[in-house]
Amino acid sequence: MQPVCLVIGAGAGIGSNVASRFAREGYHAVLCRRSDEEGLSRSVARIAEDGGAASGFLLNAVAPDAIEERIAAVEADIGPVEVAVYNLGAQIGDRSLAETSHKVFELGWRLGTFGLFRMASAVCPLMEQRGRGTLLVTSSTAAMRGNQGQHSHAAAMGGRRMLCQSLNAEFGPKGIHVAHIVIDGMVDAPDTLGRMLGDEAFQRLREERGLEHDGLLLPAEIADTYFQLARQHRSAWTHEIDLRAFSDTPWWNR
Repeated sequence: MQPVCLVIGAGAGIGSNVASRFAREGYHAVLCRRSDEEGLSRSVARIAEDGGAASGFLLNAVAPDAIEERIAAVEADIGPVEVAVYNLGAQIGDRSLAETSHKVFELGWRLGTFGLFRMASAVCPLMEQRGRGTLLVTSSTAAMRGNQGQHSHAAAMGGRRMLCQSLNAEFGPKGIHVAHIVIDGMVDAPDTLGRMLGDEAFQRLREERGLEHDGLLLPAEIADTYFQLARQHRSAWTHEIDLRAFSDTPWWNR
């Protein structure tokens, strides 16, 4: 059986590019996303066209047992999950405290923190039995700094960062590499930034800052970093890293 790279949150940006990168190196990429079955099928087909192996599944990560059942099915039917990638966002937009309902705040936590906890609870014991494994967690500037209007997002991503630290403390000595990856900038991704800005504004931003300007984070280049993290020797593991375009001001200077 092929080793598996499981990506939860496999949109057209970081998620599908990470899946493609691992598939090129011999992993069976398992792509999971909440909606857009057509887009999911396109991502799987592109990997197959490049000679890789991939499967795609729709997954509602906040549904009870959905994450756990998917991991169990992958292990039984496809192969051992050697690399697990948690790439779900938890951004619900700028909202004042008064505009942040209990339901909205809790949704951010479920996507940002609880979903990762559930994935780790399902996959880390399996990795522990094998004595190896990698858990790569996409994060954001909000994990490092809470901005106005970001109550739900900052709390969720801050919790994600601390959860990565506690997971590393428990499972690092058991041979499982946990890495918290801070995406400190805008990503050239139609599913996230494009949807947030709208097609016209997104294309204008790409022309002004992206494309040949290299001012937006490119998903394929981000994917290279994820792959290198998974290949690191355990004598020199990276546990937290932040990525940004060369022209961006880092989070600690804003």
